[in-house]
Amino acid sequence: MTLIQRALLGPGPSNPYPEATAGLAAPLLGHLDPAFIRILDRTCAGLREVWGTDNALTLPLSGTGSIGMEAAFANTVRAGDTVVVAVNGLFGARMCEVAARYGAQVVRVDHPWGEPVDVERVLAAHPAPAIVAAVHAETSTGVRSDIAALGAALRARSSDTLLLADCVTSLGGSEMALDAWGVDIAYAGTQKCLGVAPGLAPFSFSERAWQRRVEVPPVWYLDLGLLGAYVRGGPGGRAYHHTAPVAMVASLDAALTRITSEGLPLVAERHRAAGLRLQEGLTDLGLELFAAEGHRLPQLTTVRVPADADSAKVRERLLAEYGIEIGAGAGEYASTVWRIGLMGDNARLDRAELVLAALARVLGR
Repeated sequence: MTLIQRALLGPGPSNPYPEATAGLAAPLLGHLDPAFIRILDRTCAGLREVWGTDNALTLPLSGTGSIGMEAAFANTVRAGDTVVVAVNGLFGARMCEVAARYGAQVVRVDHPWGEPVDVERVLAAHPAPAIVAAVHAETSTGVRSDIAALGAALRARSSDTLLLADCVTSLGGSEMALDAWGVDIAYAGTQKCLGVAPGLAPFSFSERAWQRRVEVPPVWYLDLGLLGAYVRGGPGGRAYHHTAPVAMVASLDAALTRITSEGLPLVAERHRAAGLRLQEGLTDLGLELFAAEGHRLPQLTTVRVPADADSAKVRERLLAEYGIEIGAGAGEYASTVWRIGLMGDNARLDRAELVLAALARVLGR
């Protein structure tokens, strides 16, 4: 069998850190083995560090980033609760759908795709919602929204509303401070800037959210009360809930050790420098960037497909001739935008130069 090594430079998954790959291949442990519990505890502590939070209930959920979204609403929404959702891309829209399935009265605040969330419009949408939700780094558009400003404005107005943030494409690539920003609930995925294979959803839940949680949520598998008894333990030790994906947790632990050893500011700067070089290079090729200037994610760049190019055929040639994967756009922009990710181990200048050179050759520029 021939193994194919791709340069995964789309919106995710990204190529993992070597340390994460080594962690995945480590000898398997049982999910209640004291040695694994030490790995799990270290992983939860590492997630608190990269997220900038002291939340005791910070853990890797078993599933991809979408299960983090599911857990967020399953444990907080009661039938009839008002949930305001800022929508500036695919994943804001998905939050509306998930919240509605748990009985929320969703107030949707739409923004043009490619633009950041407007804090004032979001706050004006409802005087006292149970939850305000927004995407920090919108994977479908490559836009960063100011969650710190949203949190500050929300706290100035109300101490009761919970703030929920989708951090799937930002965690591990951008400096974050959940506690300082006033974020109560956050979720992410491992397959992007954290540099781990898909399969876990880092999740953080504040004490304020815990006090207001749905004590018996409709989904047993995502019951944070039961999960907390395993992750945090109690007088009788760790309570079995489900068989944790131990190899994935070990891989995440190794990646977090790699990230924190490098230093969070340096990791963020590495992502910034690689993204800036890519965006400058795309502009030099005569291409037009999609996301609003001043709000572009360095780890995920969106660029308009030139009028004389076929989006799918260009991506096919990049994959077949150079082993490079880039992503199509999302929604109505599926054939008119490309998404290029420089995340985790791929957040390097040589990766930026690689995709720029290959794209220039395929486009004949």
